[in-house]
Amino acid sequence: MPKLWEALITLLILVAVLSIGIVIFGASVHVPMFVGVCAAALMALYLGHKWEDIEKMMMDGIYKALQSVCILIIVGILIGVWINSGVVPTMIYYGLQIIHPSIFFVATVLVCSITSLATGTSWGTMGTMGVAFLGIGFGLGMNPGMTAGAILSGAYFGDKMSPLSDTTNLAPAMAGTDVIAHVKAMMLPTAITYVITLIFFGVLGVTQYHGGEADMSRVTEFANALNVAQGGLFNINPVLLLPPVIVIVAVAMKMPAIPGITLGIFAGGILGLIFQPDSCDLGTLFNFGLDGFTFSDELKEVLQATLSTETYDTLIELLEKGGIMGMMNSVAMTIIAMMFGGIMEGTHQLEVVVDRIKKLAKSPAGLVTVTELTCVLSNMTMPEQYISIVVPGRMYAEEYRKMGLHPSVLSSALEGAGTVTSALVPWNTCGVYIETTLGLGVAEYGIYAMFNWLMPIVNAACAWFGVTLKDMDNKPYKRQKAVKA
Repeated sequence: MPKLWEALITLLILVAVLSIGIVIFGASVHVPMFVGVCAAALMALYLGHKWEDIEKMMMDGIYKALQSVCILIIVGILIGVWINSGVVPTMIYYGLQIIHPSIFFVATVLVCSITSLATGTSWGTMGTMGVAFLGIGFGLGMNPGMTAGAILSGAYFGDKMSPLSDTTNLAPAMAGTDVIAHVKAMMLPTAITYVITLIFFGVLGVTQYHGGEADMSRVTEFANALNVAQGGLFNINPVLLLPPVIVIVAVAMKMPAIPGITLGIFAGGILGLIFQPDSCDLGTLFNFGLDGFTFSDELKEVLQATLSTETYDTLIELLEKGGIMGMMNSVAMTIIAMMFGGIMEGTHQLEVVVDRIKKLAKSPAGLVTVTELTCVLSNMTMPEQYISIVVPGRMYAEEYRKMGLHPSVLSSALEGAGTVTSALVPWNTCGVYIETTLGLGVAEYGIYAMFNWLMPIVNAACAWFGVTLKDMDNKPYKRQKAVKA
């Protein structure tokens, strides 16, 4: 086992390099993160590990994130194909027809919540409905950061509460309970957080965009630019809403996320060949699935001549995205991050830090708070939400048992911090995915992701008030019972 100061050196080097690279030089996180990998590897060598073992630790770390890599690639294909097929433009167009500015944020939270609950995937929700609502927000003149915050709040609520979600099953497995007890344990703090989130976005929408104060002429121009019937780019048809429905239904019927999303790709491609015969063929589907959707130079010249600068810029920013290559930034970040995570786990460097932190937990509520802080630390240092559930779950399970706490109290803490705060760390795989998919960084959406940063606070508060603490019989916790045990 490494000494505490040895583990802290590695973490401090990582934080320092990331801070200097990102804040001072405005660099991407990839190379600073790799410097952190080098620091972790050098410390591992200093601790006596052989290079062959360190390589295996890195490969083990990467292996744990391979599912995330696969989803990144597949969602990249899906976005490129859906835009070329007119699926995303159709969702945006109809959304513009029915969404009023004053209720837009609340509607975004609710729809993304339902989608994520049905599919069990925040990533899939953000890559499909999230992209569409971001486009609607652009059309309504909404602040993109606010829109992204509403998207994340809904997507992570559903991911956290859905029995179909990987994290919703992983957390109780690490804590030693079942998924039903886990979901029940999360209900009260999650409901409180969700209601506050809805109120926040309701007030935000009414106060900033009440009475149609948004420039609706821009909305009309943007909608017309999408619809061929108004001289726009795509044939808009309700049938093109079928692919996202297929994805939701497939995953809701317990089909794994990867084949479920793949079904959406094929459905979108087939409908694109039918409804967009002038702009969609097998060649464009293959090309845009690889490189992301782009407008031709000739079409861009026409658009610039016919649209306002604001609407033209919105179209380009919103629709020129997706593709496998568009996801390579995220894939590279995921691989580098998990190289670091693998070394930190394999050499027990994070474990010695956590062991010291555990001594701060003098009470059950204190233990819940420390668990959440550890999850946040894991999201920052071993930047993958699965690791932030697995590592603290393994480390703290025995401590909860010693205090006489039901394991669902631990699993609730793991999800209340590990799952949701991953989106608030720029170099975490979730933060990178969001920036790649929605085109916005944590600095832009973080303050508005109300559900994500409020959830661990509410969960800890409920523990301190004692309303969520349960004993080993899953009954209200009594301290004297734990002392006797």
